[in-house]
Amino acid sequence: QVQLVESGGGLVQAGGSLRLSCVASVSAVSINTMGWYRQAPGKQRDLVASITRAGTTVYADSVKGRCVISRDNAKTTVYLRMDSLKPEDTAVYYCMVRTWGDYWGQGTQVTVSS
Repeated sequence: QVQLVESGGGLVQAGGSLRLSCVASVSAVSINTMGWYRQAPGKQRDLVASITRAGTTVYADSVKGRCVISRDNAKTTVYLRMDSLKPEDTAVYYCMVRTWGDYWGQGTQVTVSS
């Protein structure tokens, strides 16, 4: 059983910041990559950022310089800090954990007002 519990989403004004958190109920040693994806209405689910157990990060071009992903391996937690938010960042954000397969959170809404 794998459960992902997300928090930190909500409504924020353009230029503001949010910090998303996701806690995975799985053994820390089994986790490889953790990450965040987002999906806006009518669009596919796209990678925002990912991080390996060793700390290697990947960011989407649209968020480079504005977002920082980090993880606490012992707590099996991944974070996404988003700064200088834009209305185009509005989407449902999904936590992803990769062990022997990919597991997804329920999604949390991020809305950025103009």
